[in-house]
Amino acid sequence: MRIIREAGTVEDASEKGLPGGRIRRLRWLRIGFFAIWGPGLIVMPDLTDVGSTITAAQSGADWGYRLLLPQLILIPILYVVQEMTVRLGIVTQKGHGALIRERFGRRWAALSALTLFLSSAGALITEFVGVAGVGQLFGITPDLAVPVAAAFLVGIALTGSYRRAERIGIALGLAELVFIPAMLLAHPDLHAVAHGLAQFPVRSSSYMTLLAANVGAVIMPWMIFYQQGAVIDKELRHNHIRSERRDTAVGAVITQGLMVVIIMAFAATESLRHYAPSLQTVGQLASALTPALGIEGSKVVLGIGLIGAALVAALVASLAAAWGISEAFGWEHSLNSKPSRKTVKFYVTYTLAHILGAVIVLLNFNLVSLVIAVEVMNALLLPIVLGFLLALESRALPAKYRSKGVYRWLVTAVCLVVIGFGLYMIPVTLGWL
Repeated sequence: MRIIREAGTVEDASEKGLPGGRIRRLRWLRIGFFAIWGPGLIVMPDLTDVGSTITAAQSGADWGYRLLLPQLILIPILYVVQEMTVRLGIVTQKGHGALIRERFGRRWAALSALTLFLSSAGALITEFVGVAGVGQLFGITPDLAVPVAAAFLVGIALTGSYRRAERIGIALGLAELVFIPAMLLAHPDLHAVAHGLAQFPVRSSSYMTLLAANVGAVIMPWMIFYQQGAVIDKELRHNHIRSERRDTAVGAVITQGLMVVIIMAFAATESLRHYAPSLQTVGQLASALTPALGIEGSKVVLGIGLIGAALVAALVASLAAAWGISEAFGWEHSLNSKPSRKTVKFYVTYTLAHILGAVIVLLNFNLVSLVIAVEVMNALLLPIVLGFLLALESRALPAKYRSKGVYRWLVTAVCLVVIGFGLYMIPVTLGWL
């Protein structure tokens, strides 16, 4: 029986009379360990969504193992970006859009909301494209697959429980682990892997475009809004910061581990073919894995992996959009509150995001070119997003909770490097360089 709740901790009547050390261990199991399975573990593997999966697949098919090392470099970058959002959310108990509106005014909040809208809309469209493609792979028309998926995702939110949505999201994300046996069955050449790790053909415009797409596939604007809103809806407090850091670190490793696995799987199977596969549809993606997995095996693996990635990413991206836009305009919002007059704008925004994404996909879609364009767009938006994040970290947090010492310099340097890369890719993308 729960008898005490203070500062985010829970004591149990069964703890009475236990030694202090054992009580602390019990509390760690209840609070610290289980808190790990939360916002960081849903937003991070979610980053290996349909867009990221396709980007990784295209990277492996086009450039073999040459884009593996950037995935490893992105692990600490991903961690420091998301770790800042954890501190901002827990300490201020305000979402990302709300902090920007409070600290910089409504116009800057509107700009922030615009970047969130573009990123989330692009993500939702690619996720529904993935759902449509998987449906066609098994003989289900997009007219049926996409509306059913959209209705399922809207239904999750309407239950009025963040924890339920989080658990469903984590369960869906586990489907992406199916790519691990696919990679092992492809038998990647370790000598070729080591050779690819040492190659950086940066003078190639197609390599740089895919590099930008990979950066945009990992550091997405909406993930910042999501994790900051999620730690608030989960009612986490100051004493949970350490647990959420572990959560975020584990999630970053899993995310990039999956990206590495997918690149290696497609790079290895591409080497078994006598020609480079054309990857424009889900069917062609499945065909690219056929040399290693067989026709039916490639369909099952790709279908399970993509549908899990698509659904969890659509859930998170749409929640991020609804949270962020509500924060920017001062609307009441919480996934823990069922639809009512107070929260109607939040839930309408969430629902309309799915309807809009589904309608656009049902009109027409071209998978790979759309996905690469969306991920490159994410990279181009990073200067705005990370600029706001750095400014909020230094202005919205009390001194006690700001980055300090070497870590502060590391965080600043990492963000400035990514901002610089995003600025550099603008003229490259427009063909000015």
